[in-house]
Amino acid sequence: MNFVKRAGMSLGARRSKTAALLAIFTVICTLLFGGFLLQSAAAHHQADAQRTIGVDVTVKQKGLTSALADRLGASDIVNRYTPQLPVRAAGHGFAPLTSKASKPGGETRDKDPGPLAVNGVRDSGMLLPFSYGSMKIVAGRGITPEDRGQGVALIEQRLADENHLEVGETVQVRSADGERTAALTIVGVFQDPTQNPTRWTPPHELPGNALYVPMDTAQDLGTRGATVSEAVYRIGSPDQAEHLHAAAERLLGAGSFDFRVNDKAYQDQVRPIQQVGTFARLIVWVIALASALILGLIVTLQIRERRTELGVLLAMGEKKWKLIGQHAVEVAAAALPAVALASLAGPLAGQPAGDALLGRQDDKPPSAAPAPHSEIVPLTVRVEPATVVNVAGIGLGISLVSTVIPGIGILRLHPRSILLDTE
Repeated sequence: MNFVKRAGMSLGARRSKTAALLAIFTVICTLLFGGFLLQSAAAHHQADAQRTIGVDVTVKQKGLTSALADRLGASDIVNRYTPQLPVRAAGHGFAPLTSKASKPGGETRDKDPGPLAVNGVRDSGMLLPFSYGSMKIVAGRGITPEDRGQGVALIEQRLADENHLEVGETVQVRSADGERTAALTIVGVFQDPTQNPTRWTPPHELPGNALYVPMDTAQDLGTRGATVSEAVYRIGSPDQAEHLHAAAERLLGAGSFDFRVNDKAYQDQVRPIQQVGTFARLIVWVIALASALILGLIVTLQIRERRTELGVLLAMGEKKWKLIGQHAVEVAAAALPAVALASLAGPLAGQPAGDALLGRQDDKPPSAAPAPHSEIVPLTVRVEPATVVNVAGIGLGISLVSTVIPGIGILRLHPRSILLDTE
């Protein structure tokens, strides 16, 4: 009789033990699903963290131009970037703020032709004060790459309050030499926590006189020799900082620039996620090894219980490898439906575990300043076809190992010794 058909008849005749084997395999596969789902969720969570948090790299060089900053920003490893071009300008039709303290020498009026500190940026959200929350937009929005060629501005709240300006209104800004004027629509109002100096301070150094505009607007208002003060680049991980540094050396020259990496937010968020992924992989291996051991013991006990059956089959001329194959088929037949049942129960175990382990990564100490770009989307555990294939493969591997290794004892059996054994 075909050993596969004999395995099916044996499973039907031993229903209670078959049901127990199915239950054991269902628990094993459910735990495997939980481990794989947690591992997959950690990988997706880490990828999302790399995309949303990233690592900020600040590049400074004397004479750095907007064109060079853009060329470095075109690198494949750069997700977002912004240069910062500071220029001086004057208000036209509205009054810049002035220091309330008296100017040394008794003069109280300031005739500075450029009392406004205009900063040309590509993406204001990339500036570290905005990125890490020390400066906050209280109305409207910031400057984005889509604002290129648009006359827009992000102004400080004190300047807006002093001149009764709101989002949507238009102001006139004149270059320091008085030759060029730009009409700017206010798209946002931000708040700088820096207090006004108690001593007399030039108007362009007052925190309330800061404006952020698109790069081309700042270039139009500035002088021909205006250069970028710094450029901030966001990359996926600290490992990519070396590649960006090498690209900067090729573009700017070795040793001619300042290169600073700020990866604190990345390390605070991503390193715990990586630890969860490592823990999930360890869980899978421990479950697989423990399951193979447990099932191996069960099969060994079954072989001892079925010694008479084995002796009869051997006496009838059945080959020993087919006896081992019969046990392997019996165990595998319980493993496959267990995978289907576990695919339904796996997410029920994986989701709470993922929420408990990965959900903590979004929490911050009360003293930490929240970073807008560090917010990660909620974790969602999903069963994917690859996960089912992995669990099925491990399940079949466990069934094979747990039957073949104990089945080695069958190879040493002799039908006469089995049938004459009274134990």
